[in-house]
Parts: sequence; C-alpha cells; structure tokens
Amino acid sequence: AKIPANIHIELETGMNRTGFHKPGLEKVVKLIKDHPDEVQVQGVCTHFAGAESVANYLRIKNQQEVFRKNSQWLKKQGIIPKKYHTACSAASIVYPKTMMDLVRIGILQYGFWPSREVFIDYLGKKKNGESKEDPLKRVISWKSKVMSTKTVLPGEFVGYGTTFLAQQKMKIATVPVGYSHGYSRMLSNQGRVLINGKRLSVIGIVNMNVMMVDILEAPETKKGDEVVLIGYQDELEITVGSFGELSSQLNYELLTRLPHDIPRIVKNKD
Repeated sequence: AKIPANIHIELETGMNRTGFHKPGLEKVVKLIKDHPDEVQVQGVCTHFAGAESVANYLRIKNQQEVFRKNSQWLKKQGIIPKKYHTACSAASIVYPKTMMDLVRIGILQYGFWPSREVFIDYLGKKKNGESKEDPLKRVISWKSKVMSTKTVLPGEFVGYGTTFLAQQKMKIATVPVGYSHGYSRMLSNQGRVLINGKRLSVIGIVNMNVMMVDILEAPETKKGDEVVLIGYQDELEITVGSFGELSSQLNYELLTRLPHDIPRIVKNKD
C-alpha cells in the first residue's frame, strides 16, 4: 500500500491477555528496526487487570511498575513513542497518574461508573465544600410497554413453577421483555420497573421473552402504558447499577448483553 503502519505496542504487565512479555518485545524491537519505513510506533500501552476494584490494588501498582521499567527498556532500544497510555475509565478516576498522554474512556462516556467503588473513590477525593453529586449523565434508557393486564386470585401461582404465590387478590401486568432481551433470569422475583410513576416489583420467573409485574400499587395501569426498565419516570429512576446489585452483573455485562434487534431511538438534548 506504500503507507507505513502506525502501531501501538502493548506491554504485558500482569493482565496476561494480549501484551508482549520481554522475549516478545525483543522480537518487536528487531522487527521495527529492520523495517523503519514500514512501521512507525505511535504509542506504548498496557491494560490494568481490574482497576475498578480495591481488591486489585497491589496488582495494579505492580503493573504500573512493570510498565515503567519496560517503557524505559524500550527507550534504551531507541523505541520512543509519541504517546503513552494505560488508563481505562476506572484507572482514570482511581489512579489519576495513569492517565499519561491518552485515556481509553469506555463506560464513563455512557454516563455509568465502572463500579460503585470507583464512584465512592471519586467522592472521597472531593474537597470540603465541593459538590458530592454524581456528575455523570446517563445516555441510555430502556423502555417497553404493558402488553396485557389481569387479575390473580389468592392462592394462585404466577409464572413458571411455584416461586410466587399470590397472598391476596392482585392485579398484574405482562411486559414483553425477558432474558432473551438481556433482562437476567436472576432478576426473577427481585427486579423493579417503573410504571405510571410507581416503582413496581417483577414477580415470578423471568421468561424468555416476557415477565410479570405486580401492579397492585398502580391499579390504573393498562395495555400500552410505558414501562421503564432503565432510566427515569417522573422523579424515580432505575439504574444499571441496581441490576448489578440484584443479579451479580457488571454494568458492562448488562449493557453489552442488550441485543442489537432492540430498536434504538436517538434523542438529542440541548
């Protein structure tokens, strides 16, 4: 193509995924020196093994030291990149010195914290008098509509099996969302949704493509009413983090599990 390849060299510092260990780096250096017109080093990077959790603190610190030493070794070999970058979303908050020349911000740009620990760390670094409010703005909401409603009598079970038994006469709504859409089965009898300004409970087992909701507190609910799975309705909010707390899913996991065939509606906000 007669065009030099702009490359970034990833150093293996402890993640043990795709970076180069020292023996591999020696081969990389030789390749670059043998082909100076074909390969141009733009950056040197690494990836941290869980910067979102304090449990990985020592491991991350060790990775930073390995990165420093191997970067120095590359310099001695004449490999001097234009940029150094190591920080993902979590590292940019918890370990600000890792930001260097570039940051690889992922989930933060969608308005979500990598973990509750990262948010707490952020708040802990605020000075007295500074706002303790969450500065992030969520850029995703997930909504559906009530498919149908019905009355359930005392002593009747709802959904598959016997996990939910009606203790009184109650009204329920069926919502056409299930685990095939990314709404975890682990949220059976635990999940919450917003309907008509009320926070309501998911009852029974989450099905493949439907789930049932107790609408006893919102008896006016009817077919076609908005159901908020993630996002705001009036003054209430269902957060992605709440899913993680109830289903052991990371924010990343839930967001990336949302199928591509769910219609996306982009709304611009001034």
